[in-house]
Amino acid sequence: MHTQFFGNFLLNKGVITPEQLIDILKIQSTAHKKLGTLAIHAGYMSASEVEDVFITQTHYDKLFGELAVELGYLTEDQVTELLALQLPNYMLLGQILIDQNIINHTDLENLITEYQSVYEIYDLELIEEQKHMVDKLLADFYLPEDLPHAEYILSYLTLLFNDLVRFIGEDFSTLNIMALPEVPTNFCIYQEVEGSFSFISALDMERETAITFASRYIKEELNEFDEYVTASMEDFLNLHNGLYSVNMSNDHSMELHLQPPMEQEGDLLSTGCPSYLLPIIFSFGTVNFIFSVEKIEE
Repeated sequence: MHTQFFGNFLLNKGVITPEQLIDILKIQSTAHKKLGTLAIHAGYMSASEVEDVFITQTHYDKLFGELAVELGYLTEDQVTELLALQLPNYMLLGQILIDQNIINHTDLENLITEYQSVYEIYDLELIEEQKHMVDKLLADFYLPEDLPHAEYILSYLTLLFNDLVRFIGEDFSTLNIMALPEVPTNFCIYQEVEGSFSFISALDMERETAITFASRYIKEELNEFDEYVTASMEDFLNLHNGLYSVNMSNDHSMELHLQPPMEQEGDLLSTGCPSYLLPIIFSFGTVNFIFSVEKIEE
């Protein structure tokens, strides 16, 4: 997940523009190999076994390698071996910057040194024991200082980024989060989650972006905006919020209840509470994630 943070770091430093970042992400999306692909190439897993892990990920908030071990498809040693074959994401992004003559090797070395120092990154691979580092990055980049009960939002964003990587792709970065009283929308899917921690979350994007988003999610090529695109967006948001509700129940004994996803287009999304807009830049377009806390009971 380091590419997502490193891209934001470069934007804030003025090293690249959002347009350059989109172009770089397009290149990276074809250059990076995922663990499942590497496992097939190494002869450790069949395509059907990889697909089984992907399906299982829709029910559990776990990494591909972790589930593959639990399901008996890989050993821990094999996962370690496959991870070693992957170039760390933000190093791959840096190499693309060099190839595009945007920076040179010295610039990259200095930028990565500063990035690692400021955000306390001591290992390039994201493993479970480094979750505290990811939390720090998320908090520093995205959470307003005065946000109440930020730990709940932090865990939500961590899961959101993980689910985007798992089900949509790694070729994204983000802009900084914005607090707004109400949010203008393009095509928007939103869902209310009720309980002692009640909130509204939403995905908003242009129709063309939604077609590719849905195609990636269902792993089937869609060519026009129709009910399948809408249903795929709804299913992703419902899946993500469902996994989050399971985590909140397990970690905080907090029961949350999901309402059916709803849609709107071209209107302001007004929740009656402050809303937070997080633009997520994919190589195929921008996905706006919207989050608004309605109630937190002590």
